[in-house]
Amino acid sequence: MNNIKQNKLFYYLKGYLNFLLPAGKNYQQKITSIERKLSAEQLKHVEERVNYYCKTNIKPDPSESRIQDLKKAKTPKSYYFDTYEYAKYFDGNLYINFVFGDVTEIPKLPSIVKSRPISDDNQNSILLNLDKRRHFVFVNDSKNFLQKKNILIGRGAVYQTHRYDFYEKYFGHPITDLGQVNKIGAKPEVWYKPKISLSAHLDYKFILCLQGNDVATNLKWVMSSNSIAVMPKPTLETWFMEGKLIGGKHYIEIKSDYSDLEEQLNFYINHPEKCLEIIKNANQHCQLFFNKDLEDLCSLKVFEKYLGLNNFN
Repeated sequence: MNNIKQNKLFYYLKGYLNFLLPAGKNYQQKITSIERKLSAEQLKHVEERVNYYCKTNIKPDPSESRIQDLKKAKTPKSYYFDTYEYAKYFDGNLYINFVFGDVTEIPKLPSIVKSRPISDDNQNSILLNLDKRRHFVFVNDSKNFLQKKNILIGRGAVYQTHRYDFYEKYFGHPITDLGQVNKIGAKPEVWYKPKISLSAHLDYKFILCLQGNDVATNLKWVMSSNSIAVMPKPTLETWFMEGKLIGGKHYIEIKSDYSDLEEQLNFYINHPEKCLEIIKNANQHCQLFFNKDLEDLCSLKVFEKYLGLNNFN
């Protein structure tokens, strides 16, 4: 099993070099150079994703920052690095709003964010792939699903009430192997277990993917594996388009009060053919994000639309 994750030192070096070195091309030249490599079908897919991520454009306000201000990176620096990777192709004097961190509410002004509520009224939340070194992690899983353990594995920090409630219900249950990894908060005297590797998680058929401060950080690598994500219907989304995921197709959906967990797991244990179909669909969703040209073009065109420089609807 290989873990697809950027080296931290290389990531930070690249981030600072982006601040220091000129882009070499403007956004129109960069977009054109990528579009020439892609098929009509791929370009249509890009347009659909851009319109999903960005539903409106900026409304300039004197209080706003400018693109050039991103170079004054504050903590968390990864958000500035990931935004400027594409913003550098645009005029540094153009206005931009950004709300960095774990965002669970819709900003008052159209703003660049990592996460947003899944809603018909989230047009002020413009999604970019931010903090991607941490969040956009995928795996190459060679372990056969049918040979994995019929257990739900869960390791995570238990701070939020909804995670606490899950552990209260199912810690020590024979169908789960749960452990909180934080030694302060919740019930470390009862629930604490040390962290385990991604590879060790993949010995199990089912992996718990509960939202934390925003989305479930582990969802991407779980859906790229030969195990299955188990979670309630997501209420927040990122560049991964969690709002397009369907319970029973991409993951095993449980009720928000977790009351049907045992029933759902037993059903899928007894229907391995349905499990294999979910894994296939989940893997296909992950593959949408594996083409770097597509990812670069989506990001550039999100900026282009957000800044009001194109003719998208």
